Amino acid sequence: MTNKKETTVKESRALALHYMKTLVDVARESFLILDAELRVISVSPSFYDSFQVSPEQTENKFVFDLGDGQWDIAELKKLLEEILPEKKVVKNYEVTHVFEKIGKRTMLLNAGQVDAVQLIILAMEDITDRKNLEEKLATYTKDLEAEVAKRTEQLADRVKELETLNKTMVGREIKMVELKKEVEDMKKADKNTARAETDSRPI
Repeated sequence: MTNKKETTVKESRALALHYMKTLVDVARESFLILDAELRVISVSPSFYDSFQVSPEQTENKFVFDLGDGQWDIAELKKLLEEILPEKKVVKNYEVTHVFEKIGKRTMLLNAGQVDAVQLIILAMEDITDRKNLEEKLATYTKDLEAEVAKRTEQLADRVKELETLNKTMVGREIKMVELKKEVEDMKKADKNTARAETDSRPI
């Protein structure tokens, strides 16, 4: 009975592994299939291209030993050893790491643990270019906002200058009107005085 059960489990695992490998072989993203001990069973061709490694350097290796220990990444360990066993499926888990050959890369990881067949499938989407673009855009937006704030402040100062100048000009205009009125009043007063003196002279 036990042997039959073990045979069924092995057959199920073999079938699941077959389907997983078929998926991995045609996928554009980088994929790893791991066993329960986190050893690499199968790898997608795109993984070899993306990370510049060979099958000999990858297959049957402990995942954290890949690339001479370059994959011993704290975030990846947390994903595979803590988060995944509890949740069974993890989506869009972001990891940034500097690799010796390809430099700094940002990856979006999706993982699924299939307990029935003791297999883990790990998908990796390289979002480095998108991340760099987002960072450049954020920097550009920040610089643009700073420039707009600076220009707005300069414009506000200019408006204040014009308002002050306008008040000064209006004040002068009012003063000129008042002075003209005073002059007119003085002329009228002089005329009236002269007329009065003329009228008061004896004939």
